[in-house]
Amino acid sequence: MQLPVMPPVAPMLAKAVSEIPDLGHTEPKWDGFRTIVFRDGDEVVLGSRNERPMTRYFPELIEAIKATTPPRCVIDGEIIVASDGQLDFEALQQRIHPAASRVKLLAEQTPASFVGFDLLAEGDVDLMPRPFRERRERLIAAFGSGSDQVFLTPATSDLAEAREWFHAFEGAGLDGVVAKRLDDPYQPNKRAMFKIKHERTADCVVAGFRWHKTGDIVGSLLLGLYDDAGRLQHVGVTASFSMARRRELLDELAPYRQDESAEHPWGGGADNGDQLPGAGSRWNAAKDLSFVPLRPELVVEVAYDHMEGDRFRHIPSFRRWRPDRDPRSCTFAQLEQPRTAMLSDVLGRG
Repeated sequence: MQLPVMPPVAPMLAKAVSEIPDLGHTEPKWDGFRTIVFRDGDEVVLGSRNERPMTRYFPELIEAIKATTPPRCVIDGEIIVASDGQLDFEALQQRIHPAASRVKLLAEQTPASFVGFDLLAEGDVDLMPRPFRERRERLIAAFGSGSDQVFLTPATSDLAEAREWFHAFEGAGLDGVVAKRLDDPYQPNKRAMFKIKHERTADCVVAGFRWHKTGDIVGSLLLGLYDDAGRLQHVGVTASFSMARRRELLDELAPYRQDESAEHPWGGGADNGDQLPGAGSRWNAAKDLSFVPLRPELVVEVAYDHMEGDRFRHIPSFRRWRPDRDPRSCTFAQLEQPRTAMLSDVLGRG
C-alpha cells in the first residue's frame, strides 16, 4: 500500500458543547465504531480510533468499499450496524470476535455499513492540510450515489434544520449532531470539532459498588431501576469521582453494606430474565465484575445521553444524592422516550 496518507492515523476528535454552533456545517453524530478507510486499489485497511486495524472483523465491507470509493483514497467515517431500521450498537459490539468462523457468520447475520464524512486523501493528493470545505466537496464527488452498504453522511448548513435533526434523529439511535468549521484542516487527535449530545437525568437506586483498581476505595456505583414486574434491573454504573471522593464514599456507603448471605435483588442466578451486574466481560475474561451488595435504599440522580435497550448506552455522570426519593419510585417509566425515527429518514436528508 502506497498512499499520500498512510496508516495509522489518529482521527480528529470533537469536544462537547451545550448548543449547536452556527458554523455553516452540521452532520448527524453516528453511534458506531470510528474508522478510517485506507484503500489502494484492491488493498483495503480499516483503521480504528485506537489506530489498530479492524479489517478482519468486517470482511463484508471490503468489496462494498471497493465498489463505491475511488481507487486510491483515505476516508474518515463510522462503521455501523442496523437492526429493524435503527442503529444497534450491541450487535456491532458482537462483531469483534477472535474466531474467524464466528466473524464469517456474523458478517452474514448482522452485516455492517460504512458512513463516510471526511476525505483525507485521494489519488496522490494529501487533503489533510486543505480546508474542510474542499474536502467535503471532493468527498461528495468521490462517493457518487453510494451503495446499500457505503453511505455519505448527510449535512446541513441551516442552523434551524440542524436543531430539528438533533431531535428527529435520536429515535433512529443517533448520538446527536457534530458541527465543523469549513476552513479547518484535518487535525489528527485534536478536539477541533464540536459535538452536541442529548443529556437527561434519571433517579436510580444504588444497590452495590465495585472496588477501585487501586485498592480499598470505591470504583463505581451500581445503578438499578424497577421494571413493571417490580424487579430491580441493573442498568449501568456511575464512576466519575475524584480519589478523595472515592474514599469519602466508602464511609458513606458503609451503613448500607449487606452481608453476602442476606437476600439481595441481584443475588442468585440470572435465569429469571433479570439484568444482573456480575456476569463476565466478553472483552476481558480476567476482569473482576464482582460487587459489594448494598441494601437498595439509596437514590442517586445521574445525567445520561440515551438508553440502549434497558441500559445506559454510555456511563452516566453523578449529579447528586436524592434522599427525598423513595427507591421504589425509581422505575423505567421516568425515562424520556425519543421520537421514533428510521435510519432511512436520516440518510435521506441533506
